Amino acid sequence: MTAITDINQLDFSKNYTYADYLTWHFKEKIELIKGKIIAMSPAPTRRHQDIAQNINRILDNFFYKKPCKVYFSPFDVRLYSPSKDITTVVQPDLCVICDLNKLDDKGCLGSPDLVVEIVSPGNSKKEMGIKFDLYEEVGVREYWIVNPGEETILIYVLQDGKYIGMRPLAKGETTTAHSVIFPELNFNVADVFLE
Repeated sequence: MTAITDINQLDFSKNYTYADYLTWHFKEKIELIKGKIIAMSPAPTRRHQDIAQNINRILDNFFYKKPCKVYFSPFDVRLYSPSKDITTVVQPDLCVICDLNKLDDKGCLGSPDLVVEIVSPGNSKKEMGIKFDLYEEVGVREYWIVNPGEETILIYVLQDGKYIGMRPLAKGETTTAHSVIFPELNFNVADVFLE
């Protein structure tokens, strides 16, 4: 296949696969969701990066020497479509994978156990809508949506194939957050939003 070096060479109305994705060599960051190209926000803000690092520190400390791995963006998570083709490639801000057989040199093939997405200006619709539905559909067991502007964390847990929302967590109102699928994982909400 011919390498694509300019995003303008792509037809945004067309459906693509992971094989196509591997031929794209341009500077813009994109994700592929059910065959459709989704442009990612420009480089994350410093605040976004601070929050990602704070969450990474919490997760890394908890999972250190445990049989799960923590990864942060850019890290390709490839998800199957019903036809068994890979038509979805996302790059969650952070994810935890406990089935190490899903890992290879290209990233993760299959659903992570936990996904964390940090809302950036201009991408809240994607995180709240498209990705919420996607992660629910592919069986991500727990999904956190972190909103830097509101300093809130929304935690959803998969029950009978549908996400159930836990009580919203807000800096200053709630002191401790708890993972549902990893009950011993708890942390101070304010620590997520430290600058």
